Amino acid sequence: MKKNWRTYFSGKRITLMGLGLLGRGINVAKFLLENGTELTITDLKPKERLLPSLAELSAFEKQITYVLGEHRLEDFRGRDLIIKTAGVPLESIYVGEAHKNGIPVEMDASLFVKLSPKGVIVVGVTGTRGKSTTTHLVAHILERVGKKVFLGGNIRGLATLPLLRQVNKGDYVVLELDSWQLQGFGESRISPHVSVFTNLLSDHMNYYKGSMEKYFADKANIFLWQKKNDFLIAGEMIAEKIDKEYGLRHKGNLISVKGADLPANWKPQIMGEHNRLNAALALASTRALGLADEEIKLGIESFPGVEGRLQFVGEKDGVKVYNDNNATTADATVASLTAVAGGKNVVLIMGGADKGLDMSRLVSAIGKYCKAVVLLSGTGTEKIKEQLESLPGLRVKEDERLEETVGIAVEIAEKGDVILFSPAFASFSKYFENEYERNDLFMKEVGVWLGKI
Repeated sequence: MKKNWRTYFSGKRITLMGLGLLGRGINVAKFLLENGTELTITDLKPKERLLPSLAELSAFEKQITYVLGEHRLEDFRGRDLIIKTAGVPLESIYVGEAHKNGIPVEMDASLFVKLSPKGVIVVGVTGTRGKSTTTHLVAHILERVGKKVFLGGNIRGLATLPLLRQVNKGDYVVLELDSWQLQGFGESRISPHVSVFTNLLSDHMNYYKGSMEKYFADKANIFLWQKKNDFLIAGEMIAEKIDKEYGLRHKGNLISVKGADLPANWKPQIMGEHNRLNAALALASTRALGLADEEIKLGIESFPGVEGRLQFVGEKDGVKVYNDNNATTADATVASLTAVAGGKNVVLIMGGADKGLDMSRLVSAIGKYCKAVVLLSGTGTEKIKEQLESLPGLRVKEDERLEETVGIAVEIAEKGDVILFSPAFASFSKYFENEYERNDLFMKEVGVWLGKI
């Protein structure tokens, strides 16, 4: 039986573990405070690094106990609820302390699903690559046919929990869910009505300490708690793995999808074979929701794509520019190179923080498609730089500032070339708090060169 969210939070003593700078923590905090909670906010970042977020909550500061620059075990005792943000270590002693004291640990998106009104239709999308595009594409298709749709999960600046104020029976909520957010679904033993699992590739191995099994175990929460009338739409590769490892435990309807399932005469705007698979997954998902193929086709062919996902930014002097900022793995950058290259004509801007991934396929693809690589300094860049410098005929440049790498790429590129920003590594550095800052800076610098700013 669904709980009434309007009374659920009132009077509860809650610890919010992680405020951050992306807006999600802020909006969760505001929602909790507006619904009568006694709130402690704890974050490992010191006050100085959280000033923009603290300013957003200044109207509530008398209602909040802040513990910044550290976590304390005492804040995970004697509470009614802990809400943790993504990225908390798997074996966190603070989460362990809450469990030891019988305190439930929830997360934003999964708590929303638990408390949402009966009749709200939830679609969840996960996967190592393609989840953002597929999430937005499913939402776009539904909106085109007049459905009331809300986006949530791993969406920039959005918290999912406050959507409780807006959703009603018959509405659709499409959630982009990373492996960390799916930990909350596992804790709550719930899965979406329609779950989409695009693929499983090596990622976040620094967090999972090299264990693909632990990574997959978190991802599996998207389907593990489904019921017999639910649907799991999975890319062909991961569908086979799910059937082999979870077949007897999975209770939903498993539908295996490949890129060729998208009719050949359908013409999506988004580029690349990987995006045909994303579109095929969206097709199968919206079919499961009862839409007709004619309706789905209009949605797929009118979808312009998502910022930072192989996004065409513009063209100048015969040079095309693509922003693929959210490609933070080697596999993602290989897929993008394959999609945009017209021979050995790519000037690739890449580099950043190491995630413990194998780069051999990427090095091979760079040798095949790139005339030059401009490296953004970082721990990952150091691991790959020597291999790139050994590739015959490849120009390799490096700078620690993204502004400078864009300038270098522009100087190298000639008519008929492609400038592709596809980092293949995480964004963390002294210059960026997160991938969104990196995205915005690239768009600004390229926008100036293209004359758009």
